[in-house]
Amino acid sequence: MPARARLVRSGAAVAFVGLLLSGCAAQAETSGAETAPEGSGFVAGDGSIVVLDEADRAPAPDLVGETLDGGQFRLADHRGEVVVLNVWASWCAPCRAEAPVLAQVADDLADDGVLFVGLDTRDSDAAARGFVDRFDIEYPNVIDRDGRLQLLFADSLPPQAIPSTVVIDRQGRVAGRILGKASESTLLALIEPLVAEPAPES
Repeated sequence: MPARARLVRSGAAVAFVGLLLSGCAAQAETSGAETAPEGSGFVAGDGSIVVLDEADRAPAPDLVGETLDGGQFRLADHRGEVVVLNVWASWCAPCRAEAPVLAQVADDLADDGVLFVGLDTRDSDAAARGFVDRFDIEYPNVIDRDGRLQLLFADSLPPQAIPSTVVIDRQGRVAGRILGKASESTLLALIEPLVAEPAPES
């Protein structure tokens, strides 16, 4: 993590490098009869938030993937926008809790050059589509069944929990991260300063 990264909420960001994908220290999240899939390597977020100064932001990876609706998403195509990338799974209780907030904030900020993108992990396509329909999520959701796309952020701010939210600035650099459930106030605190930053020169 860059030296000048600032924690904007009490509690340090937990350095579980590789835990989500290795399956070490897996922790099940239960809600009713639903639990984390066996071998998913699920790690619960601690609610920590990291915001990076401009000088400390690393370029976001060239993330490319298929969406749940059969389309193709490429992160590089959205340079000039603020991109909010949310890692989720249909079986994750905190993901269900934050979904209405994400959908609402995504709708509210769409005209401000902010794009929300879901990264669905450790899930079946049917369950994921049911989740998207249930919470009226209109932004694109990329399939990351094995967590491979999350690994692309290893050199910046990796999403080390489910849910995690990574925010990318207009210049295509990783600017912040939330580990765990995101609230409306937290999202706006991360996103609004990035909206005010200048877009890249064409």
